[in-house]
Amino acid sequence: MGRAKPPIAVRNLNKEFRIYERPQDRLAELILRRPRHRLFHVLNDISFAVESGRSLGIIGNNGAGKSTLLKLLVGTLQPTSGQIDIHGQVAALLELGAGFHHDFSGRRNIHLNASLLGVPDEDMGELEREIIDFSELGYFIDRPVRTYSSGMFVRLAFSIATLVRPDILVIDEALSVGDMAFQRKCVQRMQDFRAQRKTMVFCSHSMFHVQELCDTAIWLDKGSVRELGGSEEVVGHYEDFCTRNKSYNTIQKDLPAAAGSSAQATEVPECGIKSLSVRDAQGNELTTLKPLGEVVLEMEIEALRDGATSYFGFAFMRSAEESVASFLTVDRDDIDTGPFRQGEIVKVSVAVRNVAMRVGDYYVVGGLCDETGLLWYETRYSKLLTVEANKGVGPLTMPAQWAVTRKPPRDKR
Repeated sequence: MGRAKPPIAVRNLNKEFRIYERPQDRLAELILRRPRHRLFHVLNDISFAVESGRSLGIIGNNGAGKSTLLKLLVGTLQPTSGQIDIHGQVAALLELGAGFHHDFSGRRNIHLNASLLGVPDEDMGELEREIIDFSELGYFIDRPVRTYSSGMFVRLAFSIATLVRPDILVIDEALSVGDMAFQRKCVQRMQDFRAQRKTMVFCSHSMFHVQELCDTAIWLDKGSVRELGGSEEVVGHYEDFCTRNKSYNTIQKDLPAAAGSSAQATEVPECGIKSLSVRDAQGNELTTLKPLGEVVLEMEIEALRDGATSYFGFAFMRSAEESVASFLTVDRDDIDTGPFRQGEIVKVSVAVRNVAMRVGDYYVVGGLCDETGLLWYETRYSKLLTVEANKGVGPLTMPAQWAVTRKPPRDKR
């Protein structure tokens, strides 16, 4: 027997758009038979394949061609040249409202999308109930979707896309909208999808989610493939590229408007952060750090319900977007993560030795997350920290031990 074809295979894919300066130039081009447009090359010679049961992440700067590539994969756009082979039923979650008739109710849109995806009529009753239960739209399921908020759009679209049991799931940055409780359900559904050995294509600006949810990644740069490989390696190279090419604000401009305040969640979280501090080994609170010194990062946590569990993390931040180093308790069996009793106060700390930053302004963020490490439901920021200058060049300093050995000269006799 021959080798099974991959669910997604793309070969030498190109996409161009015609750009007209004025609307009437389209008509003039048809009549005069002379070009009145310029070509904009969005994708250039893209080739890749996604094997069965694997997940592909698509990353790159804004304008790199990521969304265009996803639309080509699901068939809402046609390529200028090249070939796309799709084997299996595809469900997509692209921009908000895509695939919905805005004057139809949510319930009618469920039936419309399910029929387009080939769901048999005899399965519709059970499927409709599952979608409505998962989306938690309740009364609004019979209201026109044009009255929905962006979060309600995502609830319905994600519920339809994942519950019609497709072979291939395509998602474009949709999980950035919606409350924390529903994001948790979405991440769990995507994990279940992977466990079922289905194929997934996921586009996101969240590098952590790409690393955790995807086996491989493709980095698009100005419409071309910059790198294709394992997600951790590609994401690492992309983050390094962004760091080297970013013009940073001052750290004060990057800090949240209310530095030291907690992120807001729409549900009662398991635990809350009461305080965050950065101290030396003797317990003194710090505002300056010495290179290669030791610091203790500490949070005081309050359990907000009986049986609460939480996972913890700290990070040194150079800007609001760039983490220099992070420390997580996810996948650590030696850390007490609960369950805790309501009202119980828990002190969490991590000692960091040989702090490697050489000079500059930083701050520490402490956070609480679920067991996957993908959903952070509360964070708190420290005051501005300054690393004192020391001799040397470059952003990092490292502990090192010198050795010089001498060998006596050979006897010249």
